[in-house]
Amino acid sequence: MTLPISFEFFPPKTPEGAVKLRATRQELYALKPEFCSVTFGAGGSTQEGTLATVKDILAEGVEAASHFSCVGATKAAVRQQLATLQAMGVKRLVALRGDLPSGYGAGGEFHYASDLVAFIRSETGKAFHIEVGAYPEVHPQARSADDDLKAYAIKVKAGADSAITQYFFNSDAYFRFVDDAYKLGVDVPVVPGIMPITNSSQLMRFSDACGAEIPRWIRQRLQGFGDDTASIKSFGLDVITDLCDQLRNGGVPGIHFYTMNQAAPTLEIVRRLQPL
Repeated sequence: MTLPISFEFFPPKTPEGAVKLRATRQELYALKPEFCSVTFGAGGSTQEGTLATVKDILAEGVEAASHFSCVGATKAAVRQQLATLQAMGVKRLVALRGDLPSGYGAGGEFHYASDLVAFIRSETGKAFHIEVGAYPEVHPQARSADDDLKAYAIKVKAGADSAITQYFFNSDAYFRFVDDAYKLGVDVPVVPGIMPITNSSQLMRFSDACGAEIPRWIRQRLQGFGDDTASIKSFGLDVITDLCDQLRNGGVPGIHFYTMNQAAPTLEIVRRLQPL
């Protein structure tokens, strides 16, 4: 059986970015993704761009999943957004609490992603396939690993169909998370999120912000390459291909690539993994 793959994109900020992303998508469509997701900025700050990109993907004949964050939102606003997405033909959502933009108060009628999942289900029934986030290495704002696991279980039991993880570089963390969730009675598919390594300073910055652990041996090697981008990319391809291979051999339900709006790294990783 072919392992399903999917891709994440972020909404481009310029017309040039939109043209470039369109070309990137066309290259990646050759891999026949199950769906493509589009991110949502802090406090819904990219909502217009998210919807425009989702609309483009649907028009290209590929299933599109809109990220949907609820921080600071009212039930009326979310109800309206759900109606808009349904009218567009969207059938899949990635339901997240979302990050507060800087200087933003903690208002709104939703406190957790589980509140959003429950609301979507109560408003739209089974109209959407709902994905939620999972954190094999613990959400950076969680009080403890146990609390984080319980929060994940609540989200799923509120009506989620499946989960996509934060990226990670240690397959053991993923498999332990899935096992621990199963012990809590949570057995929806958990798709590993994979971040290709192409830029070490960017990766360090992202990882420090989102709580993804870069194993010391990977960090040391990346730092040792300095500004040698060719070596960083070559090493990154080896590391991520090996990680995907371990996950595939462990029986994961699919792989979700955080593309950073680039085609080449994901194309090469999947090529090395053939046949998927």
